[in-house]
Amino acid sequence: MVQSAVRTTIKRLFLVLLGSALMAFNINTFVRAGGLIPGGFTGMTLLFQEIALRFFGLRVSFSIILYTLNAIPAIICFRFIGKNFTLYSCLAIIMSGLLTDFMPSISRFIEVLQVHDTLLSAVFGGILNAVSISLCLYADATTGGTDFIAVFISEKYRKDAWNYIFAGNCVILAIAAFLFTLDRALYSIIFQFTTTAALSSLYRSYQQRTLLIITGKPDEVYALIREQTHHGATAFRGIGYYEKAERTMLYSVVSANEISLLVNAIKKIDGSAFINVLKTEQINGRFYTRPKN
Repeated sequence: MVQSAVRTTIKRLFLVLLGSALMAFNINTFVRAGGLIPGGFTGMTLLFQEIALRFFGLRVSFSIILYTLNAIPAIICFRFIGKNFTLYSCLAIIMSGLLTDFMPSISRFIEVLQVHDTLLSAVFGGILNAVSISLCLYADATTGGTDFIAVFISEKYRKDAWNYIFAGNCVILAIAAFLFTLDRALYSIIFQFTTTAALSSLYRSYQQRTLLIITGKPDEVYALIREQTHHGATAFRGIGYYEKAERTMLYSVVSANEISLLVNAIKKIDGSAFINVLKTEQINGRFYTRPKN
């Protein structure tokens, strides 16, 4: 038990540190080379930095702005969401901030890797951004900022906050377009779109799938679903016209990342089970979400 906890901690630390390093590397290469404004607090931080430099002649540390913006959301999540979840997320914020500030000064390698094509910077920067975010998510942490806000709203009020986050990002891009150039804002939209598309493929825990299972062993299959996913199921009884026999169909909604292992386990219990997996767009009602810790 203790060894398992130690392995889990080491794994989470490794994923958070790797994700933070990749995020800092991405900011100092693709993002800065393309003059992009990412979404969330990272984009706000870069925007504040550029405003301070261009209009006031001040060089402000990336980490100082990032930590200031994240302070209140981090406190709220620590109190209401989960202590370990918030602490690992804060580690990601601290390390990404420090590495973003110090990485260019300790290596000329950064300058060599900067891509001098804005479109390439937007596309590959968006992909690398999605990879760094997904690593933190797999560690049951976030990269902070608007993720803190989204998690808090979804956990506390059972609402989807991403529309509000998107609106906030639009405001950031509008300010960037007004103060600088429209091109930068448009390329930044490509960056954010690429990040969203790549992240939806890399990390699927927040997505749901509907299972329709026609089986002759409904009790055993339901017990498996309950044990592996903590989700319930509803049984419907009917007639299978091919064999003119009574059949039971189980209806259940589970997380997308649980599907592969669950379907394989069901086939071991009932090799003749007919399983239909449907993409679920929206759920209203009770749905088990693993607690943040």
